[in-house]
Amino acid sequence: MRILLINPPVIQPLRSNIPQAVDEERGYNPPIGLLYVAAAARDAGHEVRVLDAHLGDIDYRRIALAVRELAPEVVGIQALTFTLLDVIGVVAAVKRQAPGVKLVLGGPHVWLYPEESARLPGVDYCLLGEGERTFPALLQVLSGKGTLEQVPGLAWLEKDEYRFTGYPDLIANLDELSHPARELTPYHRYYSLIVSRRPVTLLITSRGCPYRCTYCYRPHLGKKFRARSAANVVDEIKECVTMGIREFLFYDDTFDVERERVLEISRLLKKQALDIGFDVRVRTDHMDEEVLKALKEAGCQRIHYGVEAADERTLRRLKKGIDLKRVPEIFELTHRLGLTTLAYFMIGSPGETREMIEGTIDYALRLDSDYVHFSVTTPFPGTELYATGLKEGIFKKDVWLDFARRPRPDFAPPLWEEKLSGQELGELLSQAYRRFYLRPAYMWKRLSKVRSTAQFLSQLRAGFKVLGMKK
Repeated sequence: MRILLINPPVIQPLRSNIPQAVDEERGYNPPIGLLYVAAAARDAGHEVRVLDAHLGDIDYRRIALAVRELAPEVVGIQALTFTLLDVIGVVAAVKRQAPGVKLVLGGPHVWLYPEESARLPGVDYCLLGEGERTFPALLQVLSGKGTLEQVPGLAWLEKDEYRFTGYPDLIANLDELSHPARELTPYHRYYSLIVSRRPVTLLITSRGCPYRCTYCYRPHLGKKFRARSAANVVDEIKECVTMGIREFLFYDDTFDVERERVLEISRLLKKQALDIGFDVRVRTDHMDEEVLKALKEAGCQRIHYGVEAADERTLRRLKKGIDLKRVPEIFELTHRLGLTTLAYFMIGSPGETREMIEGTIDYALRLDSDYVHFSVTTPFPGTELYATGLKEGIFKKDVWLDFARRPRPDFAPPLWEEKLSGQELGELLSQAYRRFYLRPAYMWKRLSKVRSTAQFLSQLRAGFKVLGMKK
């Protein structure tokens, strides 16, 4: 069968009273989950194309033209709650051009709201869970073999009656999966604002996180930690190097859950001597000198630490589970070893006052991370934080469910406005970025490390984003 997989454009982002934050870690990265599904469908004998409409100037009209040109029999679309309006726009464009095409939605939004997703106009099927198994199973049925009831994680309407085959099991052995089909995208165009070399790609070495942070919004991957073997990870990196990709963002929820696996990956990469650079997202309570040295010798250049807040009460409410007293020591050690740091902070968490938030900003300045990412705490659907807000009356109704049932452009994501309004939180977010990035000493430090024109332009672009944060 001819398959077209689409990563929707961002044309109708959800309305927000919060200024747009600088996203240093991302730049433009490939839709890695979709590329895993593409590889699985291709392995099953199907002809697969990928359209990453998030990359470049691709609107609904151009998507319709691509559908006319490629004439797919099945179109799969990745659905996030925050891109739902654009998902609906893409569905409409596809169905106008090819009314008979079978249209399938997958992704986190579908996991959270399967029936609401199945009832969206133009949607034929919704797939829950990890698509490497479920999507080929559906394609087999659409090819005339088997019945819909045999497809795990499938939701659909039959004469307006909702049907669902149940939540599928998680994939136990990730080494069995084919590596993402990066070659189906213009992979040379992906980049990160804090990486000088291009292209950059995402790499997922594990799925699931055993920690219980209340704000975590990835329930579809489960809480059981499932890891690829070190050899499998290194094989994928070697494949990418042959494609000319030498920069990687390890996009695990928590890369360092298993210490020995981190050390084994590091040992194998050091042995290969591949001339690569990579980022990892880790916990401060897992890091020590041995692990950091091993990562650096393997090619790691940037460490992302989730700190979130500078107040112990806030961290307890968020169930973050880190020791604030140890955080400055880990940052100092990381810097001493010559690794770049990116620190994550959230403001506007349950119980936080203006003074507590300003304390977090002061703390971020004292840590003197190379980069920071501030965000306003957003109770995402499916999180413990959102469930608590409903229970405690912070949110008077289930606004996310209402949005899933009636998607509309005037919807604004809820904030935890217990102590401060959304406008006040937005002002504090803007203040946080300006206080951190516009310090003369910081700007001089960053410019002194510039080694190329591309890196200078990247730093300049990030700086303009800080100066021009928009609502």
